[in-house]
Amino acid sequence: MISFRGNTGPYLQYATTRIRSIFRRAGIADTDARGPIQVAEPAERELALNLLGFGAVVTQVAETAEPHRLCAYLFEVASLFTGFYEQCPVLKADDEETRQARLALCAATLRVLTAGLGLLGVPVPDRM
Repeated sequence: MISFRGNTGPYLQYATTRIRSIFRRAGIADTDARGPIQVAEPAERELALNLLGFGAVVTQVAETAEPHRLCAYLFEVASLFTGFYEQCPVLKADDEETRQARLALCAATLRVLTAGLGLLGVPVPDRM
């Protein structure tokens, strides 16, 4: 049985497909979300700060040959994204500036998850 809960590959893949779904519904490509990331809500802040640690995690994994650290980091990113998604409306944000900022945060999250999963050799589907 495939589990979409907990620290599993499908859970991480599902996070990427959820983000891609947001961009499909917005009618734009994730590469077109270039607005500045603004953090007004705690969930936005926590996710954004966590994303900043990606480079350090990749460096650590390369130096220690401990890929499980990257898996744990990506699980944390996916979990923080889920919290952000549940607490902060993206497409139905209160104003256009907030919407663009949240789309930019979604795009950054997608880039980190896609790059991390790619390093682990885990395919990233468009839909699940």
